Amino acid sequence: MTQTPPPATSLPHHKLFAYGTHRNTRRGELCLSLVKLVAKTRVADAQLRAQARKSAASAALNCAEGAARQTRADKSRAYAIALCECCEACAAIEIAGALGACSAADVQAVVALGTRTKNILSRLVR
Repeated sequence: MTQTPPPATSLPHHKLFAYGTHRNTRRGELCLSLVKLVAKTRVADAQLRAQARKSAASAALNCAEGAARQTRADKSRAYAIALCECCEACAAIEIAGALGACSAADVQAVVALGTRTKNILSRLVR
């Protein structure tokens, strides 16, 4: 099976490991994977489900924005927002778990991936 080569032009966030499209990134890692994991997590509480999805998407979007920014300060600001949104997505799932609106296994999976994502993003903020 042949793989199609990457396009000649790419966007800045495509090279960013924290975003999740870097060639060496395994599936199930970081911002894009957090979005996918949160989206497939069953949360009975509609408000918490919407908040978790919105925050996870915002983390990925801010990560992409940070990659495109030019100055260190602008990059750091966008990555800091991505970091906060990542934590918020995890918190929404944890709260859903505490309320019985989500399984403990799902909470554990989201928190584990969220922690890895937070650790990478916190290095980009500095």
